[in-house]
Amino acid sequence: MLPQGSIIRVAIAGVRGKMGRVAVEAFAAAKEFDYVGGLARDADRAANIYASVEALVAERTPDVLLDLTTHPASVEIAMEALASGVRPVVGASGWSAGERDALAKIASARETGAMIVPNFSTGAMLMMRFAEEAARYFPGAEIVEMHRTEKKDKPSGTALQTAARMQRSAGTVPDIHSLRLPGVVAHQAVLFGGNGELLTIRHDSFSRESFVPGMFAAVRAVMHLRGLTVGLDAVLDEMKVRSST
Repeated sequence: MLPQGSIIRVAIAGVRGKMGRVAVEAFAAAKEFDYVGGLARDADRAANIYASVEALVAERTPDVLLDLTTHPASVEIAMEALASGVRPVVGASGWSAGERDALAKIASARETGAMIVPNFSTGAMLMMRFAEEAARYFPGAEIVEMHRTEKKDKPSGTALQTAARMQRSAGTVPDIHSLRLPGVVAHQAVLFGGNGELLTIRHDSFSRESFVPGMFAAVRAVMHLRGLTVGLDAVLDEMKVRSST
């Protein structure tokens, strides 16, 4: 763990993607972080972009690797980061239970932190928390999620995590309806039906900048976590504690 107030050295995987470009700009501008380099298929040493985790870590020595690639590439990247002593924060969904367990085992053995965060939006995390609570009180519920056409996984990781939390709370699994349309970013509604009433819990991300505060929070948190943490809930609790001190 770094001393209190130390600058966190952050590398980003997937720097040439739409989310990667947003993240690079945000971390490079933030005083509490030092953006040290990126990972992409094609290296560009002049821009501190590398084609392998090994080269990135050897030359830029990051504390945290924020992985904004997609599954299954994210699995290999996270494993290599941990093996190199770098804490991974994975922003990809689609990981299997076995892959998560493997990452958790390595993180625990090394006594270091790792995170898998299917959705970096604060509002999306609160939506899941509220939906888990509401599921206890309504006899019927369904999830409608909508993402850009290019999103490969269906249902989304956020929808699957929402359904799992609702099942844990109410004992039943809600149906999930997935839409892939041009022009959208990330949207989800959880609808609860009761006798004569309908409750809708909805979250909309209109731009990728909505994910930046969650990225910042996850990178801060992984520095003192041990083992694997999935989702932003633990980070949200930490943010609440920070704001009250």
